[in-house]
Parts: sequence; structure tokens; C-alpha cells
Amino acid sequence: MMVMKYHNPVLLKESVDGLRIKKNGVYVDITFGGGGHSREILKQLGEAGRLIAFDQDEEAVANEIQDDRFTLINENFRYLGQFLKFYGIKKVDGILADFGVSSHQFDSAERGFSTRFEAELDMRMTKRNELSAYEVINQYGHHQLRRVLFEYGELRNAEAMASEIISAREKKPIKTSTELKEVLKRFLPAHKEHKILAQIYQAIRIEVNQELEAIKEFLMQTPALLDKEGRLSIISYHSLEDRLVKRFIQMGKFEGEVEKDFYGAPQTPFKKIGNLIVPTKEEIKQNNRARSAKLRIAERI
Repeated sequence: MMVMKYHNPVLLKESVDGLRIKKNGVYVDITFGGGGHSREILKQLGEAGRLIAFDQDEEAVANEIQDDRFTLINENFRYLGQFLKFYGIKKVDGILADFGVSSHQFDSAERGFSTRFEAELDMRMTKRNELSAYEVINQYGHHQLRRVLFEYGELRNAEAMASEIISAREKKPIKTSTELKEVLKRFLPAHKEHKILAQIYQAIRIEVNQELEAIKEFLMQTPALLDKEGRLSIISYHSLEDRLVKRFIQMGKFEGEVEKDFYGAPQTPFKKIGNLIVPTKEEIKQNNRARSAKLRIAERI
């Protein structure tokens, strides 16, 4: 099987060190991709150690590691607990996540993730997903489109953009990235074109793949799955992801106030380990994808 070319793993040493690996522990890499983080974890595991990895992208299976200690599950990480139960695993010692889109997905023009290529509107992380960018752009109502662009792209012109899309698609369907760019060209001044397009693509991609909902579902399962002193090591790439991770580590939930016991002590499942970690200038120079990465580490109390 041909190995797909994936990105260099971001914050490799820092994220794996954050797990504080036990030789015979059980670990999960919920975003396998090219397998860079998984390979580093396996290097540090002993013969009795075990690593379970998840990736919903069918193409990631080409990178599967041939190792008796390793299992790759070709599913979304939102089903983490369900599959661990299937494999007879009640508790794990650490979970690593590297959110976002892989370089392989960005570089595959036909997947429609990148603003660099002419492509059909797709943006699905897995071809099993029925909803694609085409449906979002051509079938969502004004309110839905505005919500996606405003909430997930943090675009101030979301209202006007939604109106422009609906007006254009009444004449003919918007099928490709080039056509979408043409429809929204008045919102793309030359000096900001790349940034705004990236925000538009991010918004549509998050909606298509239900990325934030999947992250929430995953995080909510971790207190029950991590053994005492088990670690979370999570890399995020934009404020929407990072905000969820930060709040969950702080409060054990995403909204409201932290729960307290009878004596007023915070009741949270995790304690923060160290400070926020970001890539060095040297890593960003070698791997541009790392530029917006943020690593947070937490320990199960």
C-alpha cells in the first residue's frame, strides 16, 4: 500500500513529552494522520504498552503502522469511548490530539480544502459524510449560512456574504472554489484576500465536518476514560478549538461557572500542567503549518 505524504508532526517532542509515557501504559492518538505522533509514542512504549489511533480519513489508512502494540481505527474520534469499550479497554494513561486539517488534505486539490486550487466544493474529512461544502453553499438558508460564516469564520460581513451567495445561486449553482471566490469577490480586498478566504473556508469546513461538536463530544468522554494522573495533550489551530479545550480543562464543561463542593472548592476533573506551549521560531521556519499551533496539557485528578 502506498504511503501518503503527510505533514511533519507539529510540536512533536512537546506533545508526546506532555503525556509522560509509562512503558507499559495504554495511549490513544485520536488524530493519526501521517502517524508522526503515533510513531514517537511507540518508540517510548515497552513490549506490554499499547497504542490505539483514530482517523476518519480513508486515505490515512495507507500510513498504518505494522506493530503488534498498535491498532488504527478508521473512524471519527467522537466515537472514542465506544471503540475503546469494543476493544476491552476501560482506562487509558494518555490521549493526544492534533486538531485541524493535515497538509496532505490541504495539498490534495480534489478534496477542496485549500484556497490555492480550483476544485469542486467538497471539504469532507471522510467520503462517508453525506454533507459537503456544495450542500452548505447551495442548500442552506440565509439564517443558516450567516450563522456558519459568523460563528465559525468569525466574519463581520457574514450577513452580506450570505445574501450574496443566495442571490448568485438563484441564477446557477455554485460548484467550484473559483466560482465561490468570484461570488464573494467584493468582500476580498487584495491586501486581505488570503486571510478572508481562509476564514470562509474554515467556516464551511467546520460545518461540513461538525468539527466543534466532535471536539466537544470527545472532551466530555475523557474524564471517564483517563486513569488517575492520566494526561491530555491537545494541539489546536484556531481560537474556536482552543477556547473549547481551555474551558474544558479549567471547568470540566464548556459553559457556565465551574461547579464547587460544599466548602467552595472547584470540582474539576483536570488540573492544568504547565503553561500554553507554542512552536519555536525555528519550528515555524521548518514547518509553516505550525505557526498557529497551541498545545495545552492537563492531568486527570
